[in-house]
Amino acid sequence: MLNQASAVEVNWFLPTNGDGRHLTSSGLPRAALFQQGDRAPTLDYLRQIVRAAQLSAFDSIMIPTASGFEDPWLIASVLAQEVQSLRFLLTVRPGAELPAYTLHKAATLQRICGDRLALHIVTGSSRFEQRALGDFLEHDERYARTEEFLQLFQALWAGEGRHHQGSHYRTGPLELETPDGPLPTLYFGGASAAAQRVAASQAHVYLMWGEPPAMIQERIEHMRVQASNVGRELRFGLRMHIFTAPSSEQAWAKVEGLLKEIPRNAIEQAQQQFDTYESVGQSRQNELHRGRQLGARELEVSPNLWAGVGLVRGGAGTALVGSYDEVVERLEEYRRLGVSSFTLSGYPHLEEALHLGSELLPRLKRLPGWQAMPVQV
Repeated sequence: MLNQASAVEVNWFLPTNGDGRHLTSSGLPRAALFQQGDRAPTLDYLRQIVRAAQLSAFDSIMIPTASGFEDPWLIASVLAQEVQSLRFLLTVRPGAELPAYTLHKAATLQRICGDRLALHIVTGSSRFEQRALGDFLEHDERYARTEEFLQLFQALWAGEGRHHQGSHYRTGPLELETPDGPLPTLYFGGASAAAQRVAASQAHVYLMWGEPPAMIQERIEHMRVQASNVGRELRFGLRMHIFTAPSSEQAWAKVEGLLKEIPRNAIEQAQQQFDTYESVGQSRQNELHRGRQLGARELEVSPNLWAGVGLVRGGAGTALVGSYDEVVERLEEYRRLGVSSFTLSGYPHLEEALHLGSELLPRLKRLPGWQAMPVQV
């Protein structure tokens, strides 16, 4: 079995709030920004995407969670039956779950899918969405709760933590069955000081949204020190979109067309909403395009790195744009900086999973260092 530290995984994204050919087809915010002709996240359509992801030899598929998205646990439990090797990177919000009950669901899903489950832990994005879900903790306290959640979840998985008395969680004397499957790999992101502390002490993979290589290098070096200070090591992941074609001109023409179809008021509405988020990572994404002209090339913030997606989509707001060879070169640049997990997406996710599986992944996997991630950890 390959050592995880030397392996690279290339993952895909499952659009459980809808999909389509436009920049506003998938992601946040949803209201009033979708073009006509979008694809609803029906079970049949999501089945097609996971089958395409497995056929294209992606390693995992990320299943998100947020207001307006289908429930990731229910979706994963159904789709796990559709594929045999694809892993499921399922998003969990500690503010909406209890550690012991999350353990119970994760252990069941590990058995259902044959130990192909990993967990993406998300603390939150905006206080408005958190409060709509009934969570009224402020930013730093939410991260403190997440840290305790992860501590207790891992302890319970190991057969410990039976009498936990913490600030946010308590466990009673009732004995819980210790899961017999492997602990799911824990992915965690966040750019604030509070988030970095949690990642350094609890996560296996620290996730970042796409930023210029110099910014990613700085974050990796900083997080390596943070993890080392508590006696740990981290792997690093990158989440971004891909627009690639046989030639650079074709790829840039594609994003230019996508940009032109978005009404200016839609961009303004989205930006106003993003500016209300407490997320430091979201603020970093916003700053990449702030003050730039709204042309495709004007939004290129470093070679082949395009900030145009973030004009209308919350969260991951950057994309690699270029020819197949250019995008491979940029991904290899990030790998050399220390990134070993890439979670990609495109528009629409079904066709682009097949497209990238045919043209991009084979080019990547011919490079030295791009070993496939083993299924079991």
